[in-house]
Amino acid sequence: MSQRSVRKGRAMKCKTSRFGELDIASDRIILFPDGIIGFEDKRHWVLLSEGEDDSVGWLQSLNDGDLAFLVVTPHRFVEDYSLKVHRSQLMTLPWSPEDRSLTLAIVSDHDGKLTANLKAPLLVNVDRCLGRQVLVADEQPVQCVLTQKPAPLRKTA
Repeated sequence: MSQRSVRKGRAMKCKTSRFGELDIASDRIILFPDGIIGFEDKRHWVLLSEGEDDSVGWLQSLNDGDLAFLVVTPHRFVEDYSLKVHRSQLMTLPWSPEDRSLTLAIVSDHDGKLTANLKAPLLVNVDRCLGRQVLVADEQPVQCVLTQKPAPLRKTA
């Protein structure tokens, strides 16, 4: 998919093996300019919700209908989760303090246990529909076992 094929205000159809045919509004398409580790050529993605559970979702490739990652918001599963990233990893993306961001972790199945990769989270600039996978600067596990139910969202006034 070229950058020209994604035009503002238009919807596109995407055939997927997991979700069938999807109609995706162009303003929901997230561009990962560098792709995702191991999938550098897959640059266009959409975040799909998993039913009523807002802590779990699917990151579906629009370049490959067979490719989708189960993702979670690590803050909801890991108490006191914090993200330390070298500034240089964010320099390639336009980002301002006013932009809303989302941190996602890719989930895998290891020996029957669901684990989240906290070492290489996905950062998404929600307002600009841009994303980047980063390697954190601190010690975080590649396979953090997800054993607890997600923490409820904190509501602030």
